[in-house]
Amino acid sequence: MGGVLCCLSSPIDFDGEVDLYHFDLLRAVGKGAFGKVRIVEHKCTKKVYALKYIEKAKCIKQKAVANIIQERRLLEEIDHPFVVNLRYAFQDDENCFFVLDLMLGGDLRFHLDRLGRIQEKVVRFWAAELSSALSYLHKQRIVHRDLKPDNILLDSAGHVHITDFNVAIHYSERRLHTSVAGSMAYMAPEIIGHKGYTWHVDWWSLGIVVWELLFGRRPFDGRTSEKMKQSIVKDPLKFSSRADSLCTAHGQDFVRKLLDRNPRTRMACRGRTHGIQDVHEHPWFSEMDWDELESKNLQPPFVPDISKANFDVSHELDEFLMVEKPLTHTKRKARVDLEKMKPDLRQLVEQFTVYDFTKTKRMSYYPHNQPVVSAGHDDEGGDAEPAEASQSATATILPTATIVERSQAGSPDPGDCSGRETPAMPPLPAESPI
Repeated sequence: MGGVLCCLSSPIDFDGEVDLYHFDLLRAVGKGAFGKVRIVEHKCTKKVYALKYIEKAKCIKQKAVANIIQERRLLEEIDHPFVVNLRYAFQDDENCFFVLDLMLGGDLRFHLDRLGRIQEKVVRFWAAELSSALSYLHKQRIVHRDLKPDNILLDSAGHVHITDFNVAIHYSERRLHTSVAGSMAYMAPEIIGHKGYTWHVDWWSLGIVVWELLFGRRPFDGRTSEKMKQSIVKDPLKFSSRADSLCTAHGQDFVRKLLDRNPRTRMACRGRTHGIQDVHEHPWFSEMDWDELESKNLQPPFVPDISKANFDVSHELDEFLMVEKPLTHTKRKARVDLEKMKPDLRQLVEQFTVYDFTKTKRMSYYPHNQPVVSAGHDDEGGDAEPAEASQSATATILPTATIVERSQAGSPDPGDCSGRETPAMPPLPAESPI
């Protein structure tokens, strides 16, 4: 059936290339450094999604072009029940758009802040689903690098989903990465210590998340970046005197094995294809039916109340009170002269390509993907001192803010396995939770 017949009130060709006119714009639910999130409804199918849109001018000003293109490419490769999957991607003259699975249950940070800590049976269920998602990503040769409660979303039924692939990369099969990326409180010691790392770091981050959910605090802390680094690298892992009343011995053992500073002996790090078996066989999950879990047939022990907003409602006020320019449907210019564009804008226009999950087969850019670099922002030397983590006005660290630092000398290309060196991705502030 032609798209024009599908929606008689609007002369839109739904058989043509997807654009913003295919969607009705509903409420605003999130806001990041240069991007926002709206709930949208596809005018033809009536399916509801999350629309993450990023203003090109702000993206270029933040020197985040490479990150946006990298995220767009990686999301095209991913399709998993415990990941916030990409459904459409497109752009207009002002914005780049990601249309993603809608998660109405809020992020785990929201629920952790509200409840103080999470019951063990709930954390165990979430840990199982997250383990499944991480194993899948690592088989796809993707390391997320920023797993934290803020980047884990619940659907309306209570299943968890990993989101925000803004600093995710294809990890190299040939040598270790050394660039610092992620949120410091969740970074593995091999990242902090510049020892080189690969996909093992995601399992450490999972350990920090599980600990924080169970006990309402993180195992390593510090008011300054240096103190936090020292804590992550050197401080012994200590359970509180109340730990036994909050978590069984099996749960404590599981998180202890995830927080092994030796990545070779860390839980689930035996190999990309075999490591997940260690999780399956751990006694904490002795009663888990993994096939039913991955089919989403198990009843989650925690179901969010979707009759209430599971997000900061001020985002909606901000959008509709026009504090900033509201999103509107606009036609793209029919003809653009790429040769006259500045390098960063041209890169976005050319490389943020259209994706439609109903028409396009998901593809992998690994290992033949083109290296993604930030045009016009060359690295000023591999030995340059990395920037420190984001600081507040009181000089205390912001432990959950996403940071990206320069690659050290000899680090691999984050988007290519050829061994060639490319400029490091520039610093990027934390993005919206969807």
